[in-house]
Amino acid sequence: MLSTYAATIPPLKRALGNLASILEKGQQYADTKKIEHQVLLNARLFADMYPLTRQVQIATDMSKGAGARLAAIEIPKYEDNEASFSELQARINKTIAFLDSIKPEQLEGAETREITISIRKTELKFSGQDYLLKWVMPNVYFHVTTAYNILRHNGVELGKQDFLGHLSRGV
Repeated sequence: MLSTYAATIPPLKRALGNLASILEKGQQYADTKKIEHQVLLNARLFADMYPLTRQVQIATDMSKGAGARLAAIEIPKYEDNEASFSELQARINKTIAFLDSIKPEQLEGAETREITISIRKTELKFSGQDYLLKWVMPNVYFHVTTAYNILRHNGVELGKQDFLGHLSRGV
């Protein structure tokens, strides 16, 4: 049987680790092509979508929020003031370190825990399992994918393997 911990922490860490690698390629591309970093950091797929920086912030917010809510602990607060690739990498590393601090026993029974979140003045209630599978994971993958697509659209040579990461990497 798959534990809530196994369904939560390793996949979130893997997605964030892959996002860090994608951002690293974006920074290297900008440096090689002599493109101001802000051009990529502020790039969007479409005018009404968030820029790359915000995509990373949301992916990390969803990840730390999931770990904390499912473990019934306080969610770490971040300033959302990252303005460089290195600051985004630090945010990802901080989020992974937080997820590393959560122990499997903290998520025992979390699948049935009631999780309530407020989104745009609307309160959403989930079981822990539904929160993870129907809210968190789709959102994390959406924002990581969008970050990937922003960089790819701007010329960064990325492929499916960059999104998936190394399958042999144990996270």
